[in-house]
Amino acid sequence: MCGITAAVGADDAVSRLLTGLENLEYRGYDSAGVAVANGNGVEVIKREGQVDELVDLLSSASVGGHVGLGHTRWSTHGPPTNANAHPHTDCSGELAVVHNGIIENHAELRDRLRGAGHTFTSDTDTEVVPHLVEEYLADGAGVEAAFRRAVADLSGSYAIALVHEDEDAVYATRQGSPLVFGVDEGTDPQSASPGATYYLASDVPAFLEFTDDVVYLEDGDVVRVAPDGYDITDPEGTAVERPVESVEWSPDDVEKGTFDHYMRKEIDEQPTAIAQAVRGRAEDGRVAFESLSDGAFADVERVQFVACGTSYHAALYGAQLLRDRGIPARVFLASEYATTAPPADDGTILVGVTQSGETADTLAALRRGRSEGLRTMAVTNVVGSTAARECDETVFIRAGPEIGVAATKTFSSQVVTLTLLAERIRRDVVGSHSETAPELLDALSELPSAVGSTLADSSAESVAERYGDSDAYFFIGRGTAHPVALEGALKLKEISYEHAEGFPAGELKHGPLALVTPNTPVFAVATGAHTEKLLGSIEEVSARGAPVIAVAPRSEQAVAEAADDVLWVPDSHPELVGLLANVQLQLLSYHTATLLDRPVDKPRNLAKSVTVE
Repeated sequence: MCGITAAVGADDAVSRLLTGLENLEYRGYDSAGVAVANGNGVEVIKREGQVDELVDLLSSASVGGHVGLGHTRWSTHGPPTNANAHPHTDCSGELAVVHNGIIENHAELRDRLRGAGHTFTSDTDTEVVPHLVEEYLADGAGVEAAFRRAVADLSGSYAIALVHEDEDAVYATRQGSPLVFGVDEGTDPQSASPGATYYLASDVPAFLEFTDDVVYLEDGDVVRVAPDGYDITDPEGTAVERPVESVEWSPDDVEKGTFDHYMRKEIDEQPTAIAQAVRGRAEDGRVAFESLSDGAFADVERVQFVACGTSYHAALYGAQLLRDRGIPARVFLASEYATTAPPADDGTILVGVTQSGETADTLAALRRGRSEGLRTMAVTNVVGSTAARECDETVFIRAGPEIGVAATKTFSSQVVTLTLLAERIRRDVVGSHSETAPELLDALSELPSAVGSTLADSSAESVAERYGDSDAYFFIGRGTAHPVALEGALKLKEISYEHAEGFPAGELKHGPLALVTPNTPVFAVATGAHTEKLLGSIEEVSARGAPVIAVAPRSEQAVAEAADDVLWVPDSHPELVGLLANVQLQLLSYHTATLLDRPVDKPRNLAKSVTVE
């Protein structure tokens, strides 16, 4: 959700903080602010609105220093206002705090602190933190001890960073919310000290143009960062070692380049992302994962998936592939699984599909499953993420950084990875790959080229123009086309704000057909399977006057002839056609949103990584 950044050691911390906030704005853009400790106290500048507005405000202010914090907010407690923007301070203004997550016992703490004479100026849960630290400082504790005692009072999920006017340092900790630490050991020409320049952030892209050396902090870690070095300790103050790792992403990966929007850039990056997901994993007619030993799934009897949003749709796709291979598989919304998990059975593996590896609901579901004795696996994009560290096994989708809030290339990479995983599980359980595996693996090797052709030849923009004034949009499909229909509707809702719904094609006649009118276009996703039944659904909506837009390979001529318009995709293996159809629906959503002049990369009320339950 919210984006935290901190810089320690650069002569101009504010410019580093603003770079970090601009790179993290996909995590929240309701308000933004910075706090700088400069030897003359702690100076806080913040305001409602996007980071650009903070930049304008700072351009007319004289704020300097080499230790500071920044924050871009996604509102949970209190509306987006200047008062609710982070950083938050104590009564004296001697310290400032930024926070990502939810402090569940904030009301109780606020009442306690008010009773002790503290004055609050915001509606946020965060503001209890600086006042708690202030209270313990008044008791005679030093800054570090006061910070630790304050954190010990908190319940919930959080990543917190603090600066105090008396210390040339940043204190930070995490519990259930992401926080990473960037290390530039003396290579920065703007370093305020010969030691290093350091960064803290909610995600690596915040500081990637300054350093690619990262320390992944774990829950409970407390880090003190000063220009002359850093210390990482556990909640009791005992030193802990965390390795410095180099990330493979480059600064160019998190820039838009010549594209108008990150989303369009990431749609166009799908051929590369898919190729990376497949590379080295499908050779000589066999599927192998670098992170999994031979026979890793030999004792698996059933697969349960937990996921949210786009990742949930990818999991639905993967589960269908497993069932088609004779492996029982079910998909659960992670938020429901965490509270009402089914009975745990021997032979069940619980697979969490999460782009960021930090999705709070998915982590809660994985932890619930593990507490019931289930083996857990993460399918994620982020090395060092909480899901990757906590699960028994991890498979990375290798999509590279995705900045646009609406997931695009990560969906494709997730589905490709799950396709390979379905074949691998089948081989371990049954003793052989599926009968169609040779054709499927050949098609996977050709999929990047097929996606490229889809992008080059798409008529999605003209379709978006033709149906741009519709009342609502419906998406239907069967088999693997069903999750694609759901994903197509989600994308359109997310970035255009138009009403859209996805259905299994056969369910139209069981209620949703009542909503079909001549002004509700129906997008029918055809994969080459279940064609006759899909044609029946098309006839049902056509009889009610609804225009039908088929999303289909050229081999599906019967579907094309029954439709009013067609978004063509190349012919491919039937289990992969859905991915090509999804690219067309991504473009449809993108063009619809741009025609409506929507903020494509920053859809209202949404953030990229949902780190609160």
